[in-house]
Amino acid sequence: MSARLAVETAPATTLHVAPHDGDARAWDDFIAVAEGSTFCHRAAWRDVLRDTLGAESYDLVARDGGGAIRGVLPLARVRSLLFGDYLVSLPFLNAGGPVGDAAARDRLIQHAAALARRLRVDLLELRSREAPTSGAVQVVPRKLTVLLALPPSAAELWERFPAKLRSQIRRPHKEGLEARFGLEERHAFYDVLARHMRDLGTPVLPQAFFERVAQRLGDLVVFGAVYRGAEPVAAGCGFLWRGEMEITWAAALRAHQRVAPNMQLYWAFLEQAIARGARVFDFGRCTPGGGTHHFKRQWCGVDVPLPWAQWSPHGVRATPSPERPVYRIAVALWQRLPLFVTNRLGPRLAKRLP
Repeated sequence: MSARLAVETAPATTLHVAPHDGDARAWDDFIAVAEGSTFCHRAAWRDVLRDTLGAESYDLVARDGGGAIRGVLPLARVRSLLFGDYLVSLPFLNAGGPVGDAAARDRLIQHAAALARRLRVDLLELRSREAPTSGAVQVVPRKLTVLLALPPSAAELWERFPAKLRSQIRRPHKEGLEARFGLEERHAFYDVLARHMRDLGTPVLPQAFFERVAQRLGDLVVFGAVYRGAEPVAAGCGFLWRGEMEITWAAALRAHQRVAPNMQLYWAFLEQAIARGARVFDFGRCTPGGGTHHFKRQWCGVDVPLPWAQWSPHGVRATPSPERPVYRIAVALWQRLPLFVTNRLGPRLAKRLP
């Protein structure tokens, strides 16, 4: 019996939720056909988060009476004395909530909420793309993404753009900037990301995290960088999954802002998405009304709210963010530190930030 047939025909009354037994192949076979699955659901993330960040895995699987998988929910615990204790699906990513049929998703959410109570975490956050029906959690609409439907060719997309946007994209081209793609661009990507995060006042993820992503998710990950001569000045990391490309991390150096390398970066990623057969481009999560949101909207996409679901015993509504007033002093101090210091300390702190 196929995984899809099992999802459609198994009776809901026989569902049983248990910790993932470690069978990565069975897990990935299920999400390959499950409606609503994303690249964030790949079993490899369990290894990436554990090996590079020390996150504790609490992945859950819902099975029917015959043992067939009906739903899955990846969960990772990130905790520290400084920032708090969080159970997230999934940390550092934009998705990863429960997938499967409606009954399985409901049972997985209930089980996750019960687990969060037993672990006494400050917050359970399920980063779902679909609003939950279970009353065990509530939706907190604090994030959204911007989606752009892609035509068959980059030339057709170019013609859809308004004249002002096309002019902005041409500017870095006229300055001689060049975009390059490939797994080897992960080094340039990290160099730009580390500088960008320092300027934002935010700790950067360890370089080992992206090295592990390249090793374990090399069939899905897309690294790209924009060069000004020999120097990378903008870079991104995205993922291609079932006809959709998401740019998950993107950065540009402030020192080169005049030539708008970020415009060339996003246009190059759009070209890559179309060339690789994607039908939808996901610009990644952002805060409604913020500067990042306005930048993404100019590409003619549409806003799509992210119905992340949460449970907290203490009324916690969000994971730590540099936007919160309590962190403003720390952000200002971090921006003044030398790059070699932030590159050394940042990854240690980022491991404790979900």
